[in-house]
Amino acid sequence: MTTYADAPVANRNAKGKSKNRWFAQVGWRHLVGVLAVLFSLFPIMFVVSAALNPLGTLSSTELVPTGGMSLGNFGELFQRTAFARWFLNSLLVAGVASFASVFLSALAAYAFSRMRFRGRRVGLLSLLLIQMFPQFLAIVAIFLIFTTVTDLWPALGFDTPWGLFLLYLGGALGVNTWLMKGFFDTLPRELDESATMDGATHAQVFFRIMLPLVAPILAVTALLSFIGTINEFLIANVFLRDANSKTLAVGMYGLLQGNERNTNFGVFAAATLLTAIPTVLVFQLLQRYIVSGLTAGAVKG
Repeated sequence: MTTYADAPVANRNAKGKSKNRWFAQVGWRHLVGVLAVLFSLFPIMFVVSAALNPLGTLSSTELVPTGGMSLGNFGELFQRTAFARWFLNSLLVAGVASFASVFLSALAAYAFSRMRFRGRRVGLLSLLLIQMFPQFLAIVAIFLIFTTVTDLWPALGFDTPWGLFLLYLGGALGVNTWLMKGFFDTLPRELDESATMDGATHAQVFFRIMLPLVAPILAVTALLSFIGTINEFLIANVFLRDANSKTLAVGMYGLLQGNERNTNFGVFAAATLLTAIPTVLVFQLLQRYIVSGLTAGAVKG
């Protein structure tokens, strides 16, 4: 029998078991979340510290700046390099290429999802198989093609954003088409049939009915295309040789070449922070569309 004197001990044991149960069920998740946040914030803090480091070298950069802070690296970035030009080139190429990629993928996905034609299955499988081979494998052939294009149409050749845009456009289809096709397949066909009965054409069904309903996958595809294009380096480094035609990835790579890695690290960190601004803005713009269930209630009864 438990006496009155044993009550405090029993209460402490109960509280201890309650805490252990809470940690076993929920608490460890909070611990893992905190560790994940600290792990993800570490490189960001280091880059911010390097960008604000007045010495601007890698060897003098610390996680927490102790030698003062300065915006000199940002001023040096715009004075010594063509960063503003790289920034505009990247926004132009990434913006136009991602828009064209989403538009072409949506057209292809709608055709593959809603229409039946000869070669449909072969076309879908071909798009899937082509993605197994990276575009860089064709760099030699593409280089030879663009050598001729540069001689005939210099505005679409080497060292031009429009030439790089056409190059990226060649790989616009593929995974995006498959992602959108799966989303189109979830839409009820009664929507198409009702619009067709009312006299709507395929174009009207696509633009007025289908596109608003697939806004989530359009937002996701646009975000992935924008991030992939603005961060692309290998192909852009081959085709962009002039300093004023370079994109952010190519231009910033030059800051760390050779013996300049240590002395230019502060400038490179400042450029990295500014480069992240477009991606963050695009994500903030599209995040409200990245939700599911927009098609719920589209068909009554």
